[in-house]
Amino acid sequence: MSGSPPEAPQQTSAEQSLIESRRAKAARLRERKENPFANDVVPRSGGVTVDIAELRARAASAQSEGGKYAEEAVKAATANDVFHVRGRVIAFRSAGGLTFLRLRDRTGEIQLLISESAFGEGYARLDDIDLGDIVEGEGKLTASKRGELSVEPSRVRILTKALRPPPEKWHGLQDVETRYRQRYVDLVANPHVADVFRARSHLVRATRRVLDDAGFLEVETPTLNTLVGGAIARPFETHHNALDMHLFMRIAPELYLKRLLVGGLERVYEIGRCYRNEGISTRHNPEFTMLEYYWAYATYEDLMTFTESMLRAIDAELARALPEPHARWKAERPFAIDEPFVRLPMARAVESAARTTKIEAWEAAIAEKGASGLLALLAGDFGEHIKGWSKSSPRAKAVDWSNFRKGYMKCENDGERLFAAYEYLCEPFLPEDYKAADGKRSLPVFVKDYPYETSPLARRNDLRPDLVDRFELFIHGRELCNAFSELNDPDDQAERFRDQVRKKDAGAEETMDYDEDYVRALEHGMPPAAGFGMGIDRLTMMLTNAPSIRDVILFPLLRPE
Repeated sequence: MSGSPPEAPQQTSAEQSLIESRRAKAARLRERKENPFANDVVPRSGGVTVDIAELRARAASAQSEGGKYAEEAVKAATANDVFHVRGRVIAFRSAGGLTFLRLRDRTGEIQLLISESAFGEGYARLDDIDLGDIVEGEGKLTASKRGELSVEPSRVRILTKALRPPPEKWHGLQDVETRYRQRYVDLVANPHVADVFRARSHLVRATRRVLDDAGFLEVETPTLNTLVGGAIARPFETHHNALDMHLFMRIAPELYLKRLLVGGLERVYEIGRCYRNEGISTRHNPEFTMLEYYWAYATYEDLMTFTESMLRAIDAELARALPEPHARWKAERPFAIDEPFVRLPMARAVESAARTTKIEAWEAAIAEKGASGLLALLAGDFGEHIKGWSKSSPRAKAVDWSNFRKGYMKCENDGERLFAAYEYLCEPFLPEDYKAADGKRSLPVFVKDYPYETSPLARRNDLRPDLVDRFELFIHGRELCNAFSELNDPDDQAERFRDQVRKKDAGAEETMDYDEDYVRALEHGMPPAAGFGMGIDRLTMMLTNAPSIRDVILFPLLRPE
């Protein structure tokens, strides 16, 4: 029935029993005139409210070299002050008239050490506390017999009663589907997950700081568009009822940002959501966060230099803000960003990769005419040669020959053929072909000078009009960003839009529309410029060693349960 609530999820009898037990405890709290969902969180025994990290900082001088604390040293370091802390109960144990509650807040963890003899008649009420409850405690700092820093509270109160028990294996929830679907549990059960999302926040701020300091203006552009443009991708479609308009969710903000260059805003950027109706993978989510910036009077060569310095500045900010997680991430990275990046023309990349396959016919063709010789050799259907070619070397065996052949046969011109050869012969092997000085880690690679047929918005190279001034940055085999010197010739742009329309009419799904207003804007004159796009999700993956884009998006798109 429309509008009716969903059916309650199926629960095991054991789980339901635990939930009922917790509801009974909440009822007991209400009988004692205590609110199990309180909002009056203030000190009541003369204490000072502090985050757990600050509490630990105040007692830092009482910590021995072995990491333990002594009771007298703690009391001396904190002047016997009273402190008020709040947090979630992540561990709970009782033994011999003592109860130990471990609390976690956004800054760290601390133990509450509660003695039955000191706490008095209220000690029995601790039975109402369960794992997952959010509580407050107020008391002086001390140290346990094991040397652990602890709060010795004079009072403890439940602030929020958790009615649902934490999942089994609370400490280290591993089921991937549950982690993504119930991120609220994942963040509690796996503290390192929160480090990744803190890193994401810091790197976005650092990105803004780099651009702001370079004189860029942050702007916002529409996410509801009447045309498909800014990138080659299949869009999501929607409808505006009041205006009776068919609309597309934006796939990129590019064309609006470049309109602002026409208007005199010479350095602009946007960090915002984009949407592409494409497959889901470890590197693709239908909605994602994109940085795009446009820089008048700059070239794609300028952007390569700026990109290197920007990525190092962002990484340095992560090291400052999150020193311990960053040190771990950096030690585990299979790539180096502190050495100069490789700048590799696509044609040269294909030639080098093809030679590595050790196929004699290819080597001869390349020796005579370079990459164009290889493309001529591969013309038509090269399927009959695959069996022999694939045995030429270990690299040749690793080539995805089936998809290479399928993709190559769909190409309509040499520009598309060069890109296909790059995509299958070179791109998968970038990490092993371009190494840092230590020979172990890979170097980031700017693959540049793309065929103009594969880049409908990029400016042609003045000396090689069959190429465009474009690069993509790959870090350990993952594409991170795309940039190029911008096309500002309105007639050239109009013809490229027409070509996109022709492809759409022929059945291609991932094409752009003809944007008449954008061509009109170019006719007013756009200064020479370069533009840059980078996925914030992929940047976070790269800097935190996350294996999947779902690990860096708090709530990734999932099928309904």
